Amino acid sequence: MTTAAEFDTGLGYRLNPQVALRPEPFGALAYHFGNRKLSFLKVPELVELVRGLGEHASVEDALLAVPQERRPQFRRALASLAASDMIRPR
Repeated sequence: MTTAAEFDTGLGYRLNPQVALRPEPFGALAYHFGNRKLSFLKVPELVELVRGLGEHASVEDALLAVPQERRPQFRRALASLAASDMIRPR
């Protein structure tokens, strides 16, 4: 598991195969079948970003689709998802 301090946006990440994303009007619920953790992704753009992480060479590359002023918020959200093993390095 990655801690927020260890989260490196220069690395490539992907959705953990043990995690299911269930679409919701507010964004999505992420459920980890291994550790049984549940996370709320409250921004539809974050859901889209998480789904597509594996298609990018790095988190920073994936964040290019996000407006610059919102990138710090998304970095914090991704660090939290990494810390709970929802996303993991490739």
